[in-house]
Amino acid sequence: MDEALIRSLIPGVLGILVRRGADFAAAEDAVQDALVEAVRTWQDDPPRDPKGWLVAVAWRRFLDTTRADAARRRREDHVEAEPAPEPGPSSDDTLQLYFLCAHPSLTPSSAVALTLRAVGGLTTRQIAQAYLVPEATMAQRISRAKRTVSGVRFDQPGDVATVLRVLYLVFNEGYSGDVDLAAEAIRLTRQLAAAIDHPEVAGLLALMLLHHARRATRTAPDGGLVPLAEQDRGRWDTALIAEGVEILQAALARDRLGEFQAQAAIAALHADAVDAAETDWPQIVEWYDELARLTGSPVVRLNRAVAVGEADGPRAGLAALAELDDSLPRYSAVAAYLHERDGDLATAARLYAEAAQKAANLGEREYLTRQAARLNARRG
Repeated sequence: MDEALIRSLIPGVLGILVRRGADFAAAEDAVQDALVEAVRTWQDDPPRDPKGWLVAVAWRRFLDTTRADAARRRREDHVEAEPAPEPGPSSDDTLQLYFLCAHPSLTPSSAVALTLRAVGGLTTRQIAQAYLVPEATMAQRISRAKRTVSGVRFDQPGDVATVLRVLYLVFNEGYSGDVDLAAEAIRLTRQLAAAIDHPEVAGLLALMLLHHARRATRTAPDGGLVPLAEQDRGRWDTALIAEGVEILQAALARDRLGEFQAQAAIAALHADAVDAAETDWPQIVEWYDELARLTGSPVVRLNRAVAVGEADGPRAGLAALAELDDSLPRYSAVAAYLHERDGDLATAARLYAEAAQKAANLGEREYLTRQAARLNARRG
């Protein structure tokens, strides 16, 4: 059984049920029931028309559930009066489903969970394992999300930017449990790009591919973090890099710059350098200027300070850093790096230790602690 094929059909199948009058929550449950049946029967007897089979089974499950609920009798009469759904072009349905699952009324965590379940076709157990929460907790989160959007019309305009932020949240989770969320985010973004011609969708896809190309080199065998400058570039996935650059160039040519295109341009410049010393830092600073203009994000300006330090020297980087709030995440780590570059090892060691105490995860904390110990050993 081709699991990837089944999951790619889910948005279209779910869209057909909703357009035929099914409530979103009930339609999603019916599609999940159809998927369970597909897993049970397709191995021995695969259908010639997988999408048609899923639509027929999901529609039948929806009608069975509707009939069993006397309170929905009027809705059942309306639904049964509709002609039987026929599979057909569903790019619009797919796009509307992305919009619905990333509806502004949902919290980011709920939007992520609902997108993975309704668009991605993952089971509640898989999503719970990926986010390291109990399955019952994730089931409640998904159920609440479905209730929240159940009254939203399927043909209402959606916000592409919100969908992209949700997909980027999925991508940044990486790998956990038995689901590779980074790969899943790439798959869903490819699917979105096929449904809508939008330069920022292409920009996000390019960004994901360029980051994913470096994945194998980001951690050492012991699990420790490996910074970009120290990664083995010979192990980067050149095919993903080439695809990402091609997608990015086509998006930039449309002259509708957005934040994901700017981020992808920075990633492409890193990927283009044969080693860290050959990185085009002045051009990266220019892209950070564009990104700061687009987003107004202090985190972007923090990363820009690092780029300025590489392009114009550590003191220029420290001057750029001094303009920012020192309570920003990673501020101390950036300051430590720039002070080390400037030769002030005592200050750098102190700041690395301070940054380690504030680190958001164990891998980052251990890396920063090692940096502090390394500088203290040099000074000693």
